[in-house]
Amino acid sequence: MPKQKWRDLTQRQQTLVLAAASVQLSLAATAFTDLARRPASQVNGWKIAWIPVIMVNTIGPIAYFVFGIRRDHAQA
Repeated sequence: MPKQKWRDLTQRQQTLVLAAASVQLSLAATAFTDLARRPASQVNGWKIAWIPVIMVNTIGPIAYFVFGIRRDHAQA
């Protein structure tokens, strides 16, 4: 399968690629910001270990928000 160039994509395909990239970048930026501001005591595992995880496409930031943030369910 030959590689498609940007100009070969339809307007709709270009829009979808840009939207997906925007979502990816927004998720990653939000996860990195949260990781930087959150105390280490509120992060599951080492903070530095979450950096490469967050860089893994869209799955990484979602994994950080689901598994990386320690939630205290004992709060009143």
